[in-house]
Amino acid sequence: MGNEQRYYLAGRSVLEMVARAIVGKEAEILRVFLAILARGHILLEDMPGVGKTTLALAFSKALSLQYSRMQFTPDVLPSDVTGFSIFNKETGRMEYTPGAVICNLFLADELNRATSRTQSALLEAMEEDQVTVDGISHPLPQPFVVIATQNPVGASGTQLLPDSQMDRFMIRLSLGYPRHEDEVLLLKRKQEANLLDQVSPVLSGQELAFMRAEVDRVHVHPELLNYVVALVGATRNHPDVLMGASPRASIALTSIAKALAYLQGRDYVVPKDIAPLFTATLAHRLILRPGAENENITAAAVLDGILHSVRTPKAG
Repeated sequence: MGNEQRYYLAGRSVLEMVARAIVGKEAEILRVFLAILARGHILLEDMPGVGKTTLALAFSKALSLQYSRMQFTPDVLPSDVTGFSIFNKETGRMEYTPGAVICNLFLADELNRATSRTQSALLEAMEEDQVTVDGISHPLPQPFVVIATQNPVGASGTQLLPDSQMDRFMIRLSLGYPRHEDEVLLLKRKQEANLLDQVSPVLSGQELAFMRAEVDRVHVHPELLNYVVALVGATRNHPDVLMGASPRASIALTSIAKALAYLQGRDYVVPKDIAPLFTATLAHRLILRPGAENENITAAAVLDGILHSVRTPKAG
């Protein structure tokens, strides 16, 4: 069996392993894994108790990633995230003390309970895979991914994430409540053992890095690149959108579509790899015009209309 087929099968095994801890959310598990393969960061937005933190920890175990978890509260400081310099009397020099973000998988739990200043401490790490403290840059371990959770906007004690930070998340997902039969199965598994104890490593960090490199090499036809730009560009001229998606959204949509093609066993993208990921990749990046919410207009509805109005190419 060749390396490509072996890693493709391993990718399917990762999804099955994480599903042991998160019952009935196969579509959401797939999208999180796609974002990880595409070198993106994930924002999980939902009410407490539906499994957001468990999902992140399950991926860290299945992918053998060194993880760090930070519970964000209003008193968390930026230096708690990025680290800080402290004077060493013995050497007479300032020495860097790593912050919580120095890891492979950083779980930013309830990120929107922190102050805007602390939230912004993650920007450089998410964009450049490094943090800068006192003018000195410190690279982050590779692979590196942020999985952030946030409570619904408007919930008690929350702060809005800056638009610039929202744009750095490749996808935003909501798990939602489980179906009745899935919740029953969840309870049965919980009685047998801790859900996370049922998750075992499937890939090493080095193997994940190899798969990411494979995803990078997936081919995208020029017509499909035009299709992506047309979809994203349509958000900038929509009458219900005050601020459309940036070129970063085009890059994210192309990258995550390549990851889906890879997990389907292809080394090229087809239109059906793009459409299912369009809303999850762009909805959190749009700012609707004032009054749109009062008219029951949502970002998801706007994007659905765009998806149906832009011609789908046949190239693949």
